[in-house]
Amino acid sequence: MDVIKTQQVSARSIEKVIVHPLVLLSIVDHYNRVARDTKKRVVGVLLGSSFRGTVDVTNSYAVPFEEDDKDPSIWFLDHNYHEAMFSMFRRINAKEHVVGWYSTGPKLRENDLNVHGLFNDYVPNPVLVIIDVQPKEMGIPTKAYYAVEEVKENATQKSQKVFVHVPSEIAAHEVEEIGVEHLLRDVKDTTISTLATEVTGKLAALKGLDARLQEIRGYLDLVIDGKLPLNHEILCHLQDVFNLLPNLNVTELIKAFAVKTNDMMLVIYLSSLIRSVIALHNLINNKMLNKEHEKVEDSKPVAVPAAAS
Repeated sequence: MDVIKTQQVSARSIEKVIVHPLVLLSIVDHYNRVARDTKKRVVGVLLGSSFRGTVDVTNSYAVPFEEDDKDPSIWFLDHNYHEAMFSMFRRINAKEHVVGWYSTGPKLRENDLNVHGLFNDYVPNPVLVIIDVQPKEMGIPTKAYYAVEEVKENATQKSQKVFVHVPSEIAAHEVEEIGVEHLLRDVKDTTISTLATEVTGKLAALKGLDARLQEIRGYLDLVIDGKLPLNHEILCHLQDVFNLLPNLNVTELIKAFAVKTNDMMLVIYLSSLIRSVIALHNLINNKMLNKEHEKVEDSKPVAVPAAAS
């Protein structure tokens, strides 16, 4: 089967989307108030600024949204509410403007392109940020997209809009970092030791890495089977990843790993010995104090009751 070559046309390409913690907290609060324990999703507007291909999302607000589960073409977004809210937000911060919209997906849906077209009336090139409010894997819970027009080179079909993935990251100003630290300080469980927390974090990171490797393997299998077209950009990124992997067959590297591991194990072993000695010392001191208290109690004179006349 011949693969039809396509060409993507975009007025201005978006290179990166930056999402601030305040936006994530607002979206999670919106989801918990409206669609918690349901299969529905929530939709809202993203505010911020864009400069040289970088979209900085600094604020957001919820918008009433309804859609038919059976017929994706039936949906309603209250744009009058959106315009009223945006006019009030502009009074607070005139520098923020509409940069796109968000959805709690957790994946793209059929009517997303139609909703995306509505926001073209407010911003020339809006972005769609999908927030996974219930992530099952470690990693950034955001996925950003923008729409481009796909044109068939053989001109047998009409051009159509398609979503293109764009890298996203989480960033914060200094004030936001302080607020997030205080929030995490309240959420942190003080009963869990630091070592257990670090081990849990390492395990979660390894699980996330395993999930990404499985995803890469699934993509390569689909390419080999001919179910997906060959994407040279993705293969170049994979080749860069493999080139960055260290060569573990070098004798000096193996020796360095062994020495480092032995040093760490020695510190752990000494720490265990010191902890055991201190515990034994405290136990002996406790026994000695108990014996001294018993001697003091035994040395006290016992009052003899007077005999009855």
